[in-house]
Amino acid sequence: MRMIKSLAFTAALLVAGSIGLLPVAPALARTPAATANVAVGPQYDTTHVYVAPEDFDRFVSSLVATFGGTTTKQGVFTVTPTPSRTMSQLVLTPAGSVSVFGFKTPVPWPFGAERTGYLVTDLDAAVAAARKAGADVTVTTFPDPIGRDVVIQWPGGVNMQLYWHTTPPNYKPLQTIPENRVYLSSDRATAFIHSFLAFSRGKVVSDDAKAPGVEIGRPNDTYRRVRIESAYGKLTVLVTDGHLPYPYGHEMTGYEVANLADTLSKGRAAGVTVLVDSYTADKRTAAVVQFPGGYIAEIHAAVSP
Repeated sequence: MRMIKSLAFTAALLVAGSIGLLPVAPALARTPAATANVAVGPQYDTTHVYVAPEDFDRFVSSLVATFGGTTTKQGVFTVTPTPSRTMSQLVLTPAGSVSVFGFKTPVPWPFGAERTGYLVTDLDAAVAAARKAGADVTVTTFPDPIGRDVVIQWPGGVNMQLYWHTTPPNYKPLQTIPENRVYLSSDRATAFIHSFLAFSRGKVVSDDAKAPGVEIGRPNDTYRRVRIESAYGKLTVLVTDGHLPYPYGHEMTGYEVANLADTLSKGRAAGVTVLVDSYTADKRTAAVVQFPGGYIAEIHAAVSP
């Protein structure tokens, strides 16, 4: 779907993967061929969050109370190519943007599976680049009141929405860039990484075959973790065997903050529940939380050297 106002659309990511004593997927051996550069910037990427209409206002308020920031005016719109009506509002925080939807009608398939999405300078060129890089187009290009949208799927079943605005939006750069958190199996992780790198013109900043399992709720194990950066922002691939304790795999986005304890304190006061208490790994402290309305997210802060 697409958020009206800036209606930044941001699409999806899900799946499951490989861990512990399982064979580790080989490191990337070659650089994929680059595609057209159509990225705009990470401040235009939003996580899509679907909540019940009765939870809508409480969820939006809890986000702003936890991270700070502003919101666009709430409205009710049709943001799909087939008939539907949803409450819609964009939350702009210093740690990342969220498109919030509260459907008053049934949600048309496959909307709701897209978890993040990207603003592009040329939607037709973006679709061609995605196809060239190995993505499927699951919802062909469709118009909305302020632009055009498309939904694509990467190898491994990672759903994403791309969007273009008739009048380009103008947002301040983020203070910290959130990470899209993608859980994948060892069977499909390498294919996804090659495809996404080709599309995004990104780079692998780390590929740890023995990342600490505490990051996925399994402190006695290790797993493969790949961190990618591009003009679209940050993306972390968590390659596991799918044997994940709750709530791991449900967190759609990881938000970086300056002070984790302070952020968690603000969140608790706004009704946020801490599902996983803070722990330290990979030069960061992190926790997993659930906002009113059910949205689960990871929050982390860098550890001072």
